[in-house]
Amino acid sequence: MSQQRKEKNWFARHKVLTGAGALITVIALGSALSGGGSGGGSGGDKGNGTDTAASSADGGSGKHRKETGKTEPKKTKTAFSGDGTLQVGTDVRPGTYRTTGNTNGMCYWERAKNSSGQPDAILANDNVTGSSYVTIKASDKIFTSQGCEDWEAVPATASGTPRTEMAGDGMYRVGADIAPGTYKSTGNGSDNGCYWERTKDALHGIDSIIANDNASGNAIVTIGAQDGYFKTNGCENWKKTG
Repeated sequence: MSQQRKEKNWFARHKVLTGAGALITVIALGSALSGGGSGGGSGGDKGNGTDTAASSADGGSGKHRKETGKTEPKKTKTAFSGDGTLQVGTDVRPGTYRTTGNTNGMCYWERAKNSSGQPDAILANDNVTGSSYVTIKASDKIFTSQGCEDWEAVPATASGTPRTEMAGDGMYRVGADIAPGTYKSTGNGSDNGCYWERTKDALHGIDSIIANDNASGNAIVTIGAQDGYFKTNGCENWKKTG
């Protein structure tokens, strides 16, 4: 039996040419499916992308929220800047990268299969508040990042001291940022504005999503030890209950 569709609002921004040849920004509304995936997009980063490498791993999100009590992973050495367009293999190595501390909802990134700038070149994308992870594949050609905090390389294997609470929107790595288990978010509004997503990797493709939902009131989710990441948007703080 096929899984029921769960919709998530996200904005995919891309540049297109007008008749006069001027660049404009288009905002496109999309959705994520349970058992399917969120967003395909574009973005870019500037800077010394060849300094650091990372192995493949997992993956981001974003509604503007208070900064008070926000939970953010510890920053490490910068791999490349949060603004610019990079050529994969030349300016940035394939691997998994993370950006943290994005507070204004204007961070946008994009993986692309070529540099045409056309919408059908987009492999995956996302708008980010808080933290996001993205895996750049060796077969990708372009990575773009706009308005993001600097990106850092992360190891292939999750490690660290996982927390049992998530405060604020973002993408959390299971086994590094958060511990697996059952989490509850209480006091969400009645407009289904709370969205969560379990993913197996940070590619942000349709096949990346394990499960997702839009919630009002209480939200409860069990994050498996084999999950790669957990995304949350517009939800009240999550606390581990089991």
